[in-house]
Amino acid sequence: MISFPVQFTINGELYHWHYILETLAFIIGIRVYYYLKKKVKDPISDENRLWIMLGAMLGALIGSRLIAILETPNELGHITFMTLYSSKTIAGGLLGGLFGVEIIKKFIGVKIASGDLYVIPILVALFIGRIGCFLMGIDEPTFGIKTNFFMGMDLGDGIKRHPVALYEMIYLVLLFIIFQAIKSKKLLNGDRFKLFMVLYFLYRFLIEFIKPYQSLFLNLSSIHWSAIFIFLYYYKFIIRLMTQILLTNKQTYG
Repeated sequence: MISFPVQFTINGELYHWHYILETLAFIIGIRVYYYLKKKVKDPISDENRLWIMLGAMLGALIGSRLIAILETPNELGHITFMTLYSSKTIAGGLLGGLFGVEIIKKFIGVKIASGDLYVIPILVALFIGRIGCFLMGIDEPTFGIKTNFFMGMDLGDGIKRHPVALYEMIYLVLLFIIFQAIKSKKLLNGDRFKLFMVLYFLYRFLIEFIKPYQSLFLNLSSIHWSAIFIFLYYYKFIIRLMTQILLTNKQTYG
């Protein structure tokens, strides 16, 4: 039986695994990216790729903290530098990274989609990072509300809760399988990244309802609104995707 939070000891001091796994997620994600990059003919130059990655990292740094502090609007009047520094959310990181990439691409004149190469590395990094979140129990705000669901777990406060981080790990494995299954499919450049963003934010929108979130506006949290923004941002892709699915079903079943 796991006792949360799961920690290790150095010189009598307890430390969370989360910080180690968060660093590993970044390192391994980068290594997976360069491994996959060697296998494809990249239409974007190495120099421009570096600029794009810089834009993604800076955007993610800002976005992850902005959306995170908006997750607790009741505490906006008590924000300190340490609060801002320690507050992070993956949804905000992806949203900020998207903005950062688009801004950098405008400056360097890159007009083609650049995200497909990042899908698998992001999935791998997210999975490793979520292991750390899961091991943190209630010390990390990735736990769910009280539940009698068979997967409910005591995450450190004696209450049986939805293990939201564990749910996400399972979902990420499913996404990995999906993207491996379609890797040989002929899709428009950029469609894989768009599909990843839509599917990931769909999950985040739905799972937020079983988390103890604070309402930002209209009884929806900052994560909800981030997901809604992504759906609107990619609405043309979503319509095109749904049209293709309907046409395929019609051809299959007559």
